[in-house]
Amino acid sequence: MRRALLAALLVALVVPGVAAAHATLLRATPAEQGRVEVAPTEIRLAFDQSVTAPPDAIVVLAADGRRLSGTVSQSARGTVIQTPVDGLVRREAYTVRWREVSADGHVGTGVFTFGVGVDPPPPTEAVGASGMTWRDDVARWALFASLALLVGVVGIRLLVLPRTVDPRVERRVHLLGVLGAVAAVNAGIVGFVIRSANALQVSGVDLLYADLSPFAESTRFGTAFLVTTLGFGACLTILAVAWVLDRPGLRWPAFLLALALVWSYPLSGHQATEPNASLVGQVADWVHLVTAMLWVGGVLTLAVVVWPLAPDLRRTAFLRFSRIAIGLVAALVVAGTVVAIERLPAVSDLWETSYGQILLAKIALVLLALAWGGIHHTFVRPRLERGERTPGVGRSLLGESAVAMAVLLAAAVLVNGAPPPVESDAGEAAPTRTAPG
Repeated sequence: MRRALLAALLVALVVPGVAAAHATLLRATPAEQGRVEVAPTEIRLAFDQSVTAPPDAIVVLAADGRRLSGTVSQSARGTVIQTPVDGLVRREAYTVRWREVSADGHVGTGVFTFGVGVDPPPPTEAVGASGMTWRDDVARWALFASLALLVGVVGIRLLVLPRTVDPRVERRVHLLGVLGAVAAVNAGIVGFVIRSANALQVSGVDLLYADLSPFAESTRFGTAFLVTTLGFGACLTILAVAWVLDRPGLRWPAFLLALALVWSYPLSGHQATEPNASLVGQVADWVHLVTAMLWVGGVLTLAVVVWPLAPDLRRTAFLRFSRIAIGLVAALVVAGTVVAIERLPAVSDLWETSYGQILLAKIALVLLALAWGGIHHTFVRPRLERGERTPGVGRSLLGESAVAMAVLLAAAVLVNGAPPPVESDAGEAAPTRTAPG
């Protein structure tokens, strides 16, 4: 059974999908996310096969939403579509939205930007792109929850639990780690597709044939998506091999790789693009995420692994986790404070901006979880040290886990939200992005 699972995972990772006979954009003039010094008079798109161009095959938009493109025509036996443009000026960026019908009948779409004498914004900031939605928040929350399994549960197994444990505990840790890696890969894919769909303004079947390459190649979140997808895929392979071959020690490289991959989120988030961004803030953001994953993972490990499967391990696991939990919470609070100071220009932003209000809600949830853990530390720990029975602790741990998941949801909303604008070096408020590029 375990060998069959490994074979299936390797096939899924190695064997590529069969591409449909759909047209692919080979090149654009001006280039996607390109910069030109002279305003073009025509936009040209070249495909790898003949396509049908509807009347709105190419739409060129100025920053204020004005349409600058004319009538679409085709050349090169239908493989090239072009449109004249008028009114482009220097020091401005423009959006190109295109669509075509391939020979297989599917509609392909895409969007990119270019600048005349300026660097263009990322395609996530193209004219007509929507901001973050609740779907982005759910996708990010699913990612954080999966990391609580991959980083948290696996990390707690390595750092807290004894070297030798009940085989049932080992199997469940293997299962949760593999599930966490699978969920992290898929949550990343879903989040990338949702963010791209927000800019493309398409959904359903049309999204399947949309050109997503500008988002993967020209945005911070696209780069992070490519790196983390490959990285978490490697983690999945390592954890699956550790499970199949019964080599728990192989979890270490997967755990350390996952820790390194978490660094991509501070680098691709809002804080990295703000005028007051600093290396200290990025390190604090990474510490905040890692300690949160380990804390949540520890509570989950006690609630769904140790308590139901290994009564003899409860005392040892609880006491060991209690000792490191104090350090995790301290690092979590300090790092979170550093991040909050950098992202909130004024204390009043806490109650006057939506970002600050969500942060207050997150702080309230964290305090509730800490109070819950404090009750466990004050009342449960002494009873376990004396070897007394502790009825109801398993259910209480599940409750604390639910609150921890709510904290992750609030964190996901914060990560996707735009912090209040800060003053640039010129003394003016810098523009706030709706989505980090």
